[in-house]
Amino acid sequence: MLRVTKLTDYATVVMTVLATRPDDVLSTSELAERAGLEPPTVAKVLKPLAQAGLVEGFRGVNGGYRLARPANEIGLIEIVEAMEGPLGMTECSVHGGNCTIEDQCGVRANWRHINDVIVAALRDMTLAQMLEPPASPPAPPDTKRIDLRLANI
Repeated sequence: MLRVTKLTDYATVVMTVLATRPDDVLSTSELAERAGLEPPTVAKVLKPLAQAGLVEGFRGVNGGYRLARPANEIGLIEIVEAMEGPLGMTECSVHGGNCTIEDQCGVRANWRHINDVIVAALRDMTLAQMLEPPASPPAPPDTKRIDLRLANI
């Protein structure tokens, strides 16, 4: 099963909390309360987010964190890569030379293509879009009614 780690999921939640209050500097405890997470967890996700330049930290009595850029300028790929490093569906999607069958592998190019599609989707989805309600699923196609009459035999 493909999934992001819990910390990456929590980092996205923390980032959306910051995105709802873009001009405010929120303390770790305020972020934890608003995100429904424990303060140590919030502190743990803020460190790599700050190192990646996604949040700014402020020290002092009124210290805390805020987004480093507007939410519509932050792609989800940035959050994922801040927490997990470069996205790779398989090891050879990111780094070549680590596999003994790389030279004769018939699926490497397809895994690379799948990896590129997922990266593009995460790049295209912004933090601001994560605040919007999900799009409604498309309506089911019109079904045609077929009248069926049984013959009397």
